[in-house]
Amino acid sequence: MTAIEVEESAVGGVPARRVVFLTGTRADFGKMQPLAESAASGGFDVAYFVTGMHMLRRYGDTRLEVRHQACGDVYEFVNQRPGDGHDAVLTTTMNGFADWIAEYPADLVVIHGDRIEALAVALVCAMEYIPCAHVEGGEVSGTIDELYRHCNSKLCRYHFVSSEAAAKRVQSLGEHPDDTFVIGSPELDIHGAPSPVDLVEVRRHYGVDFAEYGIAIFHPVTSERDNMQQQAEALFGALESSGRCFVVISPNNDPGSDGILEVISQLPVDRFRVIPSMRFAYFSELMRHASAIVGNSSLGVREAPFLGVPSLDVGTRQQNRATAPSITQAAATDADAIGRFLDESWGTTFSRSPAFGEGDAGARFVEILSDESFWVRPKQKSFYESR
Repeated sequence: MTAIEVEESAVGGVPARRVVFLTGTRADFGKMQPLAESAASGGFDVAYFVTGMHMLRRYGDTRLEVRHQACGDVYEFVNQRPGDGHDAVLTTTMNGFADWIAEYPADLVVIHGDRIEALAVALVCAMEYIPCAHVEGGEVSGTIDELYRHCNSKLCRYHFVSSEAAAKRVQSLGEHPDDTFVIGSPELDIHGAPSPVDLVEVRRHYGVDFAEYGIAIFHPVTSERDNMQQQAEALFGALESSGRCFVVISPNNDPGSDGILEVISQLPVDRFRVIPSMRFAYFSELMRHASAIVGNSSLGVREAPFLGVPSLDVGTRQQNRATAPSITQAAATDADAIGRFLDESWGTTFSRSPAFGEGDAGARFVEILSDESFWVRPKQKSFYESR
């Protein structure tokens, strides 16, 4: 089916409702894909608006992965050049998405989390009264991401959250309980299902030769951009001193990433395998067998506890987001704490944490969309005051 064709449902030739999924990073694609696949299986006309890091070769050209795995039409839009600030990315994305959605209307647009692309699309949808759903709102963290996340919640009509606590926070912002649905974190659908690949294939495909390995991901924190390189030097210096081996995934493209990439480029190749990006299913299999996960990615406080893998949450990026027996916190500059974690927790297996769901988000999502009452909402939102 081409981008200008409208799929018809099997009943009476009625056009299927069109659901557009925004994806701007490898991480949010892993969350969107289970929802998109469930929607497509449920008879909805699925499309993807692909932009952000996906379109940058420096970060692995992951648009190709989206093309390969997408279960619907794919539209690609370059919204930035390396080094562009959030203000420039915001306006460029708004202009590009507004032009596209005017040409290819949707019944529902689905965004995720706290990235600048999501904010841009949510703004366009709010201005044009296009129903927009926000996935994983209502969560707290230690950076400007939290501000973007709460803004997205206010701009969107529907909220698909990962926990009851997140639902309460969304509703405290004045969002109606009838528009708030607890489905869990969608990426757990992939982690909780049987893996389509085995570790031998993952090792071969990505050149990972270590018998034991940890995974390290360290993203920039925009409010700390002036010292992100120093934090990276301290963290990776401690990992290097440990004598252990790590698979290092490149950081996202927020301001401050250049300094982190400079540090990563100098790591010894005999113990550090640096990979710009990985296919999500392959990365899931790599995580399942990791001895530890280190850094400030959300996977350390969400996926790792679900898989029972010990994680070291470094710095402020995921501050206050989650707690679990498998999670340890440390500053990037606290070499003693980092070393202690690696000595005491490396290779430990923890019980699975259900804090962010049971791995059935896609099924819950399509069940909600299949209820006709979901689609009956007034265009104008109003503030909901709980009693």
